[in-house]
Amino acid sequence: MGEIGSRCDGTDARAVPYGGTRSVLRPRGLVDLRAEHGAPLALGYPAGAVVVVSGLPGSGKSTLLRRWSQAAPAVDPRDVHVACEAVMPAALPYAVYRPWARFEHFRRLRAEVRRGGPFLVHDCGSRAWLRRWLAREAGRQGRELHLVLLDVGAAGRLAGQDAPGRWAPRRVFARHRRGLDRLLHALAAGARTGSGTVPVPALVAEAASVVLLDRVSRERVAAVEFGSCRHLPLPSREAPPSGARVA
Repeated sequence: MGEIGSRCDGTDARAVPYGGTRSVLRPRGLVDLRAEHGAPLALGYPAGAVVVVSGLPGSGKSTLLRRWSQAAPAVDPRDVHVACEAVMPAALPYAVYRPWARFEHFRRLRAEVRRGGPFLVHDCGSRAWLRRWLAREAGRQGRELHLVLLDVGAAGRLAGQDAPGRWAPRRVFARHRRGLDRLLHALAAGARTGSGTVPVPALVAEAASVVLLDRVSRERVAAVEFGSCRHLPLPSREAPPSGARVA
């Protein structure tokens, strides 16, 4: 059976066969998997890593988190929203208790950071301050923050909101889209100018890695894994993904 072949110093983002059916990619720097076809893939992160999954409403963040939640707990503000609705009068608009719901979401984030283990975070992508706070708090414990960014296109985002309870007001959607578009623009510029291991742009300097996914690669990444890695030889017959460097 194959092992996860990657370097513990993080200089390699090569996808290596694991178990004969799935490859494990340990990302470092900027890794663009958009339009990448292939066999099912898992993302491998260090033990204790904080992985932020970002994208616009309807881009598939919650679906991805549910798929990955066997590896680590997920903190999703939607869960808080649903919990609040369950105890509040039906006639009471969400806007009235939104501040309390946000406070509860941040309380859950803080609790997970203090717990010390790996966890996943649902995020819209436009709150840079939240990523920096998470990175700072995790960094005090010697842990890293990694970012997975969903770029599914405007049509895909809007279609995803058709799911029950997933609709976002137009002004909220527009605000998130502006923030995410700035982030995607910075990442695209970095990918064009980079060679070998592409460093993350200054706009997301708090992240040890950024993985870009579209609708195709989003379905391809079947799982995440957390834990230490071993120094193992890497096969040379496969080319590394975009933004990756072979040690």
